[in-house]
Amino acid sequence: MQYKDYYKIMALSRDASQDEVKRSYRKLARKYHPDVSKEADAEAKFKELGEAYEVLKDPEKRAAYNQLGANWKSGQDFKPPPNWDEGFEFKGGGFTGGDAGDFSDFFEQLFGREGFQSAHTGRQHGEHLRGQDSHAKIHINLEDSYHGATHTVTLSSPEMNAQGQVQVKHRNLNVKIPKGIKPGQLIKLAGQGSPGIGSGQAGDLFLEIAFNAHPLYRVAETDVYLDLPVTPWEAALGAKVKVPTPEGSVDLKIPPNSRQGGKLRLAGRGLPTKTPGDFYVVLQIVLPAATTDQAKAAYQNMQQAFDFNPRQSIGG
Repeated sequence: MQYKDYYKIMALSRDASQDEVKRSYRKLARKYHPDVSKEADAEAKFKELGEAYEVLKDPEKRAAYNQLGANWKSGQDFKPPPNWDEGFEFKGGGFTGGDAGDFSDFFEQLFGREGFQSAHTGRQHGEHLRGQDSHAKIHINLEDSYHGATHTVTLSSPEMNAQGQVQVKHRNLNVKIPKGIKPGQLIKLAGQGSPGIGSGQAGDLFLEIAFNAHPLYRVAETDVYLDLPVTPWEAALGAKVKVPTPEGSVDLKIPPNSRQGGKLRLAGRGLPTKTPGDFYVVLQIVLPAATTDQAKAAYQNMQQAFDFNPRQSIGG
């Protein structure tokens, strides 16, 4: 996937005001509109311009895009930095609204298949309206789900300064992480969304939970998986080994004649949700290197002891 420099596409500096974004779009849209343009690649440029404008015209999309930094160049291979959207606060539907149409893979990777939209409510004299709900994503450790935790979370949200430029403000909240929460679940913080209009109540803040990458475990729904290295003789003869889990080490019996990739289930030791998930140990057989004469002799003895051809099923 290639990085798209939306500022370059729209011939803008990164500190351009929102009015400058609008003026540039109108100018370039007239130049590249397929119905009037004589440029050979007008249709492609018009489509690319529309995508850039979709991002830069919206303070929330623009502020999120700006978090990627200014060191990328158009056409470079691109992968979003880990947790790039961590703690970024969006109004309305967060990453779930709008119609992205035929926007690029780059847009989809950042903002979702349908992009996201900001819902803005105009204020009229004398109105008393409830504030908008806000949405943000936060990352926690797997162990937080097993034990519960309290974190201080920094949230960032865009606002317009007096010059019509997008800037980001920050606020800190203490958030209680309930035991048994899983990725994708929402924590609701009542009254922490946008302020109401007039005497209207403030909206709510919804925090979507994601898990940080873990050096040992991976999560699928409510189940937790661990790749466990074992020796060939442990797999062949069976063994009892200590296995780390998020709740402490357990003694695990490996059955004789276990195979590479075999799964051993520890029932109910996954995420402690209302219906607890399971913990799966996935066997990874590790072969010792034949770096000494003694090790080579051991492998030669194995070769003589076994009438074994692993390629027989494919005619090898």
